[in-house]
Amino acid sequence: MSVPATTVVPPLTDELDIVIPTIRNLDFLEQWRSFFQPYHLIIVQDGDPTKKIHVPEGFDYELYNRNDINRILGPKASCISFKDSACRCFGFLVSKKKYIFTIDDDCFVAKDPSGQEINALAQHIHNLLSPSTPFFFNTLYDPYREGADFVRGYPFSLREGVTTAISHGLWLNIPDYDAPTQLVKPRERNTRYVDAVLTIPKGTLFPMCGMNLGFHRELIGPAMYFGLMGDGQPIGRYDDMWAGWCAKVICDHLGLGVKTGLPYIWHSKASNPFVNLKKEYKGIYWQEEIIPFFQSVVLPKECTTPQKCYLELSKLVKEKLSPVDPYFEKLAGEMVTWIEAWNELNPSTDATPTTTTDAVPKKK
Repeated sequence: MSVPATTVVPPLTDELDIVIPTIRNLDFLEQWRSFFQPYHLIIVQDGDPTKKIHVPEGFDYELYNRNDINRILGPKASCISFKDSACRCFGFLVSKKKYIFTIDDDCFVAKDPSGQEINALAQHIHNLLSPSTPFFFNTLYDPYREGADFVRGYPFSLREGVTTAISHGLWLNIPDYDAPTQLVKPRERNTRYVDAVLTIPKGTLFPMCGMNLGFHRELIGPAMYFGLMGDGQPIGRYDDMWAGWCAKVICDHLGLGVKTGLPYIWHSKASNPFVNLKKEYKGIYWQEEIIPFFQSVVLPKECTTPQKCYLELSKLVKEKLSPVDPYFEKLAGEMVTWIEAWNELNPSTDATPTTTTDAVPKKK
């Protein structure tokens, strides 16, 4: 069993869920046991719902398969992807916690240059609990880290920062490349450990990767929809990208922050670049129009919640991106369905009252 190099008191154990999409036994949790065991896990099983997924003893978890998704959401289950890791967003939907950390099952504990094991979850929590600085770039990176501060010339009026909604971590070993880059650089590995956390400036998009990601569910959860991917869809491997573009535009509008950098995890397995190319090729073309679309989005001031922002964004997706491909009209419709499902399972003062469905999980 992996033992942390230093003792860490687990923070936010009652306020954070760990969401894991999978199609296989979760033996990888053994290496994370020291860091994850105090937390509640939400496991979203993709693929064949009759397959038995083994979870190591000692973890507190709920496990949902496709039959559960259909039972809980009914007709609204159409918004949850099948045979794609985008299914993880169902875990975001049913969680009742304030924060989410999501990780892939081929990601393991990394070590920093001194040889110490990295508690990725603790670093994400630190990122989320410290402010971001999206309105003015600090050249000494995160000014709230120990040993750093705001540099000369940084406006004092902006030094309080804003609440951080998203913490985006990175990977050692296998980098998160697209298929063409994988094919050109099949042996490339990321060995550089950069000890830095950056706030992504307002107005700047980024390629969000879902394999090592934390976020404030109450502030930005409704925008963390991973889209329609996988079985029956013309595109794959853009689920986290879509969520990242939507969420960043909404964070910018609502005055929330997004951080990237630490923590690192060890990404162990490179996926097949030929399979990836088949999934990605339309997205590689489409992104040349999708990204300018998001760069041009202006949400009205009446959009004061992530739900309202996301519904407005769905209208713009239908209007502006449907001419690119009919897929986007379908996606826009499921964006609305996602918010309806979110409001149904997470009633709030700004949500339209709906009939509650049977959302009792299988407790383990």
